[in-house]
Amino acid sequence: MFTKSIPSLFTVANLFLGIVAILLVFPENSKPDIAAMMVIIAMLLDGVDGRVARALNAQSEFGKELDSLSDVISFGVAPAFIMYSVAFMELSPAPAWIITALFPICGALRLARFNVVSGMPGYFIGLPIPAAGGVLATLALFHKEIPIAVLLASTLALSFLMVSTVKYPNFKKIGIPKNAIWVVPLVVLVSVVLGIVFPNHLSKIIFIPLVLYALYGLKKNVERRLPGRKRKRRKKLTEDGSHSEHSA
Repeated sequence: MFTKSIPSLFTVANLFLGIVAILLVFPENSKPDIAAMMVIIAMLLDGVDGRVARALNAQSEFGKELDSLSDVISFGVAPAFIMYSVAFMELSPAPAWIITALFPICGALRLARFNVVSGMPGYFIGLPIPAAGGVLATLALFHKEIPIAVLLASTLALSFLMVSTVKYPNFKKIGIPKNAIWVVPLVVLVSVVLGIVFPNHLSKIIFIPLVLYALYGLKKNVERRLPGRKRKRRKKLTEDGSHSEHSA
């Protein structure tokens, strides 16, 4: 019985870190760098809970729903609050509140679609909310170097990408051998220690691969829509069809 609960414990830990991240951006705490690190560690937990469930054959509808609810908090609400607290608080309330609220709303819509619509094998449809939340939380750490207009546009762009039909590679199918599950708590512990010791530097370093992942899907989508690419694809399909007819 306890074995079946292990994946849910990782998910609850993910949710706990999301709540901690929100608390850390309250004015009396004002530690956005550590809050961003909490989101990054929550991403790590979110990445292993499903793998642990598959390794232990403990997958369930309960775990799936709990994971989605946790993700809305940890990667939707928490990153939006981090960005609002460091960059949008001084703006006019109407646009600041709307854009801040739009991010978790789009995240919730993306998760709802993910739960009810069959995706493509090996791909996510729309930017996954953990990646979007990770980008937003770490992007907030650059609020002194980046103009507010760019931060607003980036928040809107990430919100749109989550509910878009842009395809992103799915690495969640890469499993963990059952005899290697004991390594997972060790990796999480090391990550937590590094996050506490180097919250600002580590978060900014992780920002780079997250942005590259977000841009990769956008780039592939744009390439597919280019006229030249469409002509090549039609030509390839025609050649394949002709080859099949000759073979028959």
